[in-house]
Amino acid sequence: MPHMFLNGTAMVGGAMHHLVGGAPLVAATRTAARYRFHAVEDAYPGLEDVGPGLGGQVAGEVYDLTWEQLRDVLLPAEPDGLELGIIELEDGSPSLAMVVRRAYAGPATSTDITALGGWRAYREGRG
Repeated sequence: MPHMFLNGTAMVGGAMHHLVGGAPLVAATRTAARYRFHAVEDAYPGLEDVGPGLGGQVAGEVYDLTWEQLRDVLLPAEPDGLELGIIELEDGSPSLAMVVRRAYAGPATSTDITALGGWRAYREGRG
């Protein structure tokens, strides 16, 4: 079954966590230090790969999903500005994750929140 790194509202406690449908949590972890992290339209997070050592680490959770969950439940709920990609976790292992579509990278409505280290920290800072 695929491992999927979640870094937004589908994490534990988030509004979309029900989409993981009881899938086992494999690990609470972070990405490798190669990503910029964006709040897109203040509505959802987006990872952008900028290369090894050029970005920061982003907190998230890895779940062991079924292919059916991924195809039929999680992916259809994702915003148009994201696409399925493969990222590197802090231990060097790969994982599926939603990443910013190249056409959406750096839009005027995107705020770089990399320094905060994660979506929860960003949302907590917003009140």
